[in-house]
Amino acid sequence: MPVTEGLDFIRRALARWGLLGHGPRCGLLDDVLQVTTELLANACVHGRGIRELVLEHRPGVLRVEVSDYSPAPPYRGTPRFGCPGGYGLLVVERLATCWGTTADTAGKSVWVEVLTTHPRWC
Repeated sequence: MPVTEGLDFIRRALARWGLLGHGPRCGLLDDVLQVTTELLANACVHGRGIRELVLEHRPGVLRVEVSDYSPAPPYRGTPRFGCPGGYGLLVVERLATCWGTTADTAGKSVWVEVLTTHPRWC
């Protein structure tokens, strides 16, 4: 699955669930797309490819889970001024309510949860 296909999936799902628009949800799409981009990119670069993308909506929370083929847990890189890379998990930690990883026999899954009503969006 290409990254752009995953992001289109997220946009369609949020629209279908009525989680786009103005008011308390005005920045939800941006935050969810940003953390999803980071997870998908990390799966491509560090995880030997994207295995699966799962989006779950529970009252007040969106959970995004990206599975890849590497058992190695994610690690926080060291950002260096003027150089790309090392910011992915810092972005995830800043935008997500919580995140974690689960190992399985085919690799691992990295998940994030984002509140659907967050005061900083308005």
